[in-house]
Amino acid sequence: MAVGKNIRTYFEGQWHDGDAPIMRAADHGAWLGSSVFDGARYFDGMAPDLEAHCARVNRSAEALMLTPFVTTEQMVEITKEGLASYGPDAAVYIRPMYWGIDGDATAIVPMENSTGFAICLEEIPMAPETASVTLGYTRFRRPILESAVVNAKAGCLYPNNARMLKEVRGRGFTNALVADAMGNVAETATANIFMVRDGEVFTPIPNGTFLAGITRARHIQNLRADGVKVHESVLGFDDFHKADEVFMTGNMNKITPVTALEDTQYQVGPIARRAREMYWDWALSTR
Repeated sequence: MAVGKNIRTYFEGQWHDGDAPIMRAADHGAWLGSSVFDGARYFDGMAPDLEAHCARVNRSAEALMLTPFVTTEQMVEITKEGLASYGPDAAVYIRPMYWGIDGDATAIVPMENSTGFAICLEEIPMAPETASVTLGYTRFRRPILESAVVNAKAGCLYPNNARMLKEVRGRGFTNALVADAMGNVAETATANIFMVRDGEVFTPIPNGTFLAGITRARHIQNLRADGVKVHESVLGFDDFHKADEVFMTGNMNKITPVTALEDTQYQVGPIARRAREMYWDWALSTR
């Protein structure tokens, strides 16, 4: 499912040009959904937090009872080798992934030490600095650990996100603001969420229903270092309607301002602009 161009695939010890086939019809991941992935970004000649994303895909694999066999360090080196074929101006989505190959006697449980691994590099432009989104309500919610593997970045979670997007796009919105099982705001269908009120920043406290993202954590660290108060709190939809500004954070585009939640309108505010500026400054400092 390519959404970009200029794809390279690392599989079975070597790089292949293009969207190479990596999974068989009878693989556990193909018919029972045991696949995990992570996403890092290469842009402006840098790949910020690449190590953290590679480490997380190994944790996601373990959460799905898969056996990860590529170390974080090895994954970083393989990725850098693959990125060497892209120009410094290219924007590349970096997707390491695991999936189950064989199942146990019941077929349901993936067998230990029977795991596939690949890395897909896909050239996808970064969103322009002027990009923004609108949010709508969805009746679908984030699951809890007792009913889904919410402690992993797992492919099997994404059909739920897809129906959230399908529902709100049918009403003219870009993305969905999503509740957890208790009815509190968790995140959007594709990214973590922040709001600003009276110069202070608020974001839903991690409660085991959503992944508190690597980029989310980076923005919190940067904002606090800049003297901004950042609160991880239990937040409701009313809190967002009373906000001065709202923005999403995620690996794909790093930070995206929100200009509407249902009938509530927002301006692209100074905190979102400052957070974006600080993220790029930090990323450039690591190059």
